[in-house]
Amino acid sequence: MNMQFRYWLRLSIFNFLLVALLGVTLRYKIVYSLPFLDQKHLLHAHSHFAFAGWISQLLMAFMVYYLSTYKPEAFKRYRAVLYANLFSAYGMLLSFPFEGYGGISITFSTFSILVSYWFAVQYWRDLNGLAQKNTTHLWFKAANLFAVISSLGAFALAWMMANKTIHQNWYLASTYFFLHFQYNGWFLFGCAGLFNWLLIKQNIHVKAARNIFWLFAVACIPAYFLSALWLPISTAVYVSVVVAACLQMIGWILFVIKIKPALKPVISRLPSISKWLIGLSAAALTIKLLLQLGSTIPFLSDLAFGFRPIVIGYLHLVLLAVISLFLIGVAIAFGQLQVNRTLASGAIIFTSGVFLNELLLMIQGTAALSYNNVPYTNELLFAIALIMFLGILLMNISQITPKLLKRSGS
Repeated sequence: MNMQFRYWLRLSIFNFLLVALLGVTLRYKIVYSLPFLDQKHLLHAHSHFAFAGWISQLLMAFMVYYLSTYKPEAFKRYRAVLYANLFSAYGMLLSFPFEGYGGISITFSTFSILVSYWFAVQYWRDLNGLAQKNTTHLWFKAANLFAVISSLGAFALAWMMANKTIHQNWYLASTYFFLHFQYNGWFLFGCAGLFNWLLIKQNIHVKAARNIFWLFAVACIPAYFLSALWLPISTAVYVSVVVAACLQMIGWILFVIKIKPALKPVISRLPSISKWLIGLSAAALTIKLLLQLGSTIPFLSDLAFGFRPIVIGYLHLVLLAVISLFLIGVAIAFGQLQVNRTLASGAIIFTSGVFLNELLLMIQGTAALSYNNVPYTNELLFAIALIMFLGILLMNISQITPKLLKRSGS
């Protein structure tokens, strides 16, 4: 067990608990009165901290952990950038609820982007300096590149707000640009690199691994327009979007076919809870890719982006079911989380909450298509948010040991 990585893992999972607490507060405020908090400001804090304090913090730590297997001093070398990201995340957490997009919160969010640049450049150089090369490097490099590209959307939003020239289409296009290259670039490619590393540690080398990578990489940029089909785009751009959705689906199918012969030995070596979490994440990814493919049909795309519950359901599908379940599962697979009853109970409760959340949002979205309301939806979503919070709380409690409390990040 790598105690330096585990320190950052524990911090990240605690941050995940704070993300869940913000989610509970958001759902509570919809049902009950909480006048001293602005819902929109709280939503910004929730999303920014989820990205920076939970997913990005843990992905960075995982990547440094990978590097430390070649360079034992890696965590010492990356200590400053990891703490800088943590600082920016907490800055956004503490400023957004009170001022929304204001001077302090924008400063911290800008600093967060600069930290991602710092990490990307340093990490790219360190990967290039390794004597041994494998496909994991390609996934990690692409992940960092897409993280940098995503910032263009954030800077476009900042420019519009600073100049008070917000046009609805450009505002949404910039928002979806940032979200796409975070979700489908930085997050997804980072997780793919981790899974590739896990397979290599199990002495499993997937045939056509590079081809699979390039199918996803080439498709990632035009796939942005899957989130912008409501814009007046040309036929050529639309065709590239359809091709991108097909390429990613082909890449996923090819990966499943190539890894299938090696699944039994991999499964036999992993803890049961890890197998279930990674398996459910894979199932959620399949659903995500099918939804992407379906969204290339203009009629379905118009419906999807016209109803808020469907958009929220899709974003939560990726962030919670695909990314979060995978990160917890792979942390267990690498032996960096203590497997005990409390952890298993927490993981089961959290996963149940994720499933119920997606189910209810799907029902709400389907009902909205015919302009019907599902009774007590907000109350049920609040209860489900509490379930997910409880699951993450138990996962945090399961990792508290006297030894860990004595550790520092050095």
